[in-house]
Amino acid sequence: MLSTYTYPRFAYRPPAELQGGEPRRYPVVVVGAGPVGLAAAIDLAQQGTAVLLLDDDDSVSVGSRGVCYAKRALEVLDRLGVGDRCVDKGVSWNVGRTFFREEEVYNFQLLAQPDHKRPGMINLQQYYLEEFLVRRAQELPGIDLRWKNRVVAVRQNEQPGERPGVGLQVETPDGVYALQCDWLIVADGARSSIRRMLGLEVEGQVFMDRFLIADVVMKADFPAERWFWFDPPFHPGQSVLLHRQADNVWRIDFQLGWQADPEEEKKPERVIPRIQAMLGDERVFELEWVSVYTFQCRRMSGFRQGRVLFVGDSAHQVSPFGARGANSGIQDADNLVWKLQLVVDGKAPESLLDSYAEEREFAADENLLNSTRSTDFITPKSKTSLNFRNAVLTLARRYPFARALVNSGRLSVPAYLSKSSLNTADRDAFAGEMIPGAPMADAPIREDGRDGWLLDAVGNHFMVLCTVDHPAALEASAAAALLALAGGPFGVEVALLALQHGSGSAGLRVLEDRRGRYAERYDARAGTVYLFRPDQHVSARWRCFDGAAIRAALARATCTPAAEKPV
Repeated sequence: MLSTYTYPRFAYRPPAELQGGEPRRYPVVVVGAGPVGLAAAIDLAQQGTAVLLLDDDDSVSVGSRGVCYAKRALEVLDRLGVGDRCVDKGVSWNVGRTFFREEEVYNFQLLAQPDHKRPGMINLQQYYLEEFLVRRAQELPGIDLRWKNRVVAVRQNEQPGERPGVGLQVETPDGVYALQCDWLIVADGARSSIRRMLGLEVEGQVFMDRFLIADVVMKADFPAERWFWFDPPFHPGQSVLLHRQADNVWRIDFQLGWQADPEEEKKPERVIPRIQAMLGDERVFELEWVSVYTFQCRRMSGFRQGRVLFVGDSAHQVSPFGARGANSGIQDADNLVWKLQLVVDGKAPESLLDSYAEEREFAADENLLNSTRSTDFITPKSKTSLNFRNAVLTLARRYPFARALVNSGRLSVPAYLSKSSLNTADRDAFAGEMIPGAPMADAPIREDGRDGWLLDAVGNHFMVLCTVDHPAALEASAAAALLALAGGPFGVEVALLALQHGSGSAGLRVLEDRRGRYAERYDARAGTVYLFRPDQHVSARWRCFDGAAIRAALARATCTPAAEKPV
């Protein structure tokens, strides 16, 4: 088979622990150098925490695997320093089309609104994402990244007199060593060995179907769109999915049915005729990677187990329809790290980490529900279900109500954490979607005469953003009150969002709403104040500045004692 990618080999180095002595202790150990583990380690290192990252391999994942990365994941990758590399290499797209037999019945736009920095989705082979993240990790002095280091035993310190933490035994080509850590982040995938060592289970549904993945290298003038067929003439009775990736690699997924033999179906003499039937005999192509998979919709009952924190596929698994796997895992890391950082620094209680489990278990349940519905539509389990699905597809050609029922994979979107215990409820009336718990919407801004984007300006800090008509309109006393919120144990940043261009900010940072999108998307007018979390979710909002209310909301968002006081 052809290969368009040269797999790197990362150097193994004998760990210092093999020289003997007492096991070293680390603040945080991350197990698994896939996209989610790398994201967690990079985020921690960028915030000042030394982290040990262990992986049992010495390269990136083989095959394209995760392909689609949604706008929200790209925004997180921006904060990790690899967003530009991913978008530049990947194939950006916003349009999806669904076909029934030979006719298009439905299409959608992922990003209907203008003026966002990132596209609705990019397609990029997972090995590229992992390599970009590894290179970024290697740039950071706070990460000790160890290849060919496999965890073979894990134990939580729970006996009287023991310092709380986790003990690990790690196997290397040169022997086994022990280490201790205060916190363990588990990102070792769907077949998590650490989950198994701790006797923990995932619960849910395994779907009785099989799909063939074929990565095909070819030159084609198909647009950069997602195409999904139900019952096409070239693969009757089944479904097919087509995506364009980097390097003229096209991902094709063929539904096979549960009775298909996985090993037989991966053979070129079985794969090539399927592709020829789809593309036509005259199309020149080469195979790069082939795999057969089944899928499941399952999760652990609790993502936090004492001082062991599960993220990504180690905590939850979904079907690939909707691109919810890596996207949700990256958001797990984004949600966890700022909370863990505050706990490690002694600025927030350990109970803050319970909110990681609360919020991301909610998000996982939402993903599981959507993924299960997509799978049920794509792979009907009875003749009645098949007839219903085909009737929906037939009606969708002409009737909008039926198009809403077509489900070829509801694509990944961030969770609205509207019921989170960290939110402060509205006391004022607002319109729009930026409710407490909502993921922030991007908007074009200008700062110091340079055009930019809201999410880049907010970064990964708590931010208080106060809307003003004109920077000079802010009274000195109000500016002083805003500045009094800055810094502190939680590193709060404060800024003005100016609806009009101007100077005179009394020492405050000023972001200008250069196209009016912030005012539109956040229902903001002069006096409106938002408090944003480090993972860029809305924490609270008000129609006028109230320092005491902001401090109480900040305390609630960090589980510190002042959160018990009424607002």
